[in-house]
Amino acid sequence: MASHYVVRTVHRAAAEVIEALRQAGVATVHEAAGRVGLLGPDVRARQAGAAIGGSAITVSCHPGDNLMIHAAVEVCRAGDVLVVATTSPSTDGMFGDLLATSLAARGVLGLVIDAGVRDIATLRGMGFPVWSRAVHAQGTVKASPGSVNVPVVVAGHLVSPGDIVVADDDGVLAIPAATGPAVAAAAAQRLAAETAKREQLAGGTLGVDLYNLRPLLESLGVRYVDQLP
Repeated sequence: MASHYVVRTVHRAAAEVIEALRQAGVATVHEAAGRVGLLGPDVRARQAGAAIGGSAITVSCHPGDNLMIHAAVEVCRAGDVLVVATTSPSTDGMFGDLLATSLAARGVLGLVIDAGVRDIATLRGMGFPVWSRAVHAQGTVKASPGSVNVPVVVAGHLVSPGDIVVADDDGVLAIPAATGPAVAAAAAQRLAAETAKREQLAGGTLGVDLYNLRPLLESLGVRYVDQLP
């Protein structure tokens, strides 16, 4: 029989690094990290405008069973993000407003779950953001063992305990805590460059000139004509 664990200790990145990445946003951090870290698009925001950054507390659950989510609450700290995977595909509503209330009391910022959530209107009213595979009222049980703070695969991406999780309207990203400072520095540089480019584009400069794309278009055989022959 496989062993199951609730791991209490998690290495978390520095709060200022996480906040810098949150402010940069998922798209910029993804680029700054070398286009890595993104969870698949099936796990998506269930509210508009939420943007969080925190440390991953990971949960591996039996599908249709939220026992281990309840077990995970105890090891959460303020600034964490709960990241839940199931051992086989599930869209059952494994999380609702009662669990959100418990997590919010411990300062947890939000939920990323590769399954379903329910009570979505109440969750939105609470201001507790969730990113999920589904919204589904299907109930669940509390019967099967799993683990807390072990590596999990969520929407095709491996998430480890303590990973930096950034989530907003563009999706969800998770990167190792150790890479956070370097990625935050690269993200800051990218944001500065984008500000300069935005000013040029707003002034009328064309993207094909800003990015020097005309030689590439020519090399690819793209011709400019006033009308087709």
